[in-house]
Amino acid sequence: MDIPEEDYAYVDGNAAAGPLQELLAVEPTTVRGQCTACGRMSMLADTRVYLGGPGLVMRCRGCGATLMSLVSTPGATRLDVSGITCLSFAIDD
Repeated sequence: MDIPEEDYAYVDGNAAAGPLQELLAVEPTTVRGQCTACGRMSMLADTRVYLGGPGLVMRCRGCGATLMSLVSTPGATRLDVSGITCLSFAIDD
């Protein structure tokens, strides 16, 4: 049974600010990502990083596919993570 979208209670994206800020304030090299192309799961520290352009490109060590790119301009920074199926953040208790 499909429930109409208007029947769901929701708030705007600002409600995610706290949880996302907490999640993204981690050591980035220990974050694990899964390659969209080959499915390999590894820490970001294990990627191959290419520098020298307007930014950096991170590639999968297994298949060479682009996982992430980070480009900064005077007006903005763009992070493209389209080559990663998911990111996994370790939680310290």
